[in-house]
Amino acid sequence: MKQKDAEKIYSLLLRRYPDSRDSPAQLSGGSAFQVLVLTILSAQTTDRAVMKVKEVLFSAFPTPSALAKAKIDDVETIIHSLGYFHAKARHIIAASQVIMSDFGGIVPDTMEDLLKIPGVGRKTANIVLYHAHGLNEGIAVDTHVRRLSQRIGFSNTDNVTVIERDLMTAFPPEQWGDLTDLLIAHGRTLCTAKKPKCEICPINGYCRYFQTVVKNVKK
Repeated sequence: MKQKDAEKIYSLLLRRYPDSRDSPAQLSGGSAFQVLVLTILSAQTTDRAVMKVKEVLFSAFPTPSALAKAKIDDVETIIHSLGYFHAKARHIIAASQVIMSDFGGIVPDTMEDLLKIPGVGRKTANIVLYHAHGLNEGIAVDTHVRRLSQRIGFSNTDNVTVIERDLMTAFPPEQWGDLTDLLIAHGRTLCTAKKPKCEICPINGYCRYFQTVVKNVKK
């Protein structure tokens, strides 16, 4: 995709979803510890569900030190409404323990170090770097970003590593952090997995799927 088309798509999505940054990571107030934990918890779960457990979780375990010492049953009780809460409880406790043992209780601010933390892959690391440290090191590719990248035409592969690289080529670094939030908002609202609302989509004029599939079906 041409960079000028990518820029237009970014502009249109930003206009359509001005509140797209209201994710758990963004609403954590910049606390790197909270960004990390909330991002781990948000996998396969709605932002609304994560926000419902946020206050109780951090009231009980406000620091990496406190969460590192937590009993898994206590954490599971708090986050049981979330999907995969057994695994998530293990991950956030283990992550806190590594933060304490390897990083002096401070969430690191480099991709290399973040990837040493249990439950953290490039997606989570990119979100922490951007929302907690203000660093645009890459683009977080979740299920929505992956689907939309293929559908819109940013990438031709299902490989998340390649998709991230393709997006980083199409968009300037200063847009990388917000791009994830915009694509997620669009994927949840209009460009859904099963029934995308192509006719009312603000970027259908630039979308490969609309131009090559939807238009042909209508002929």
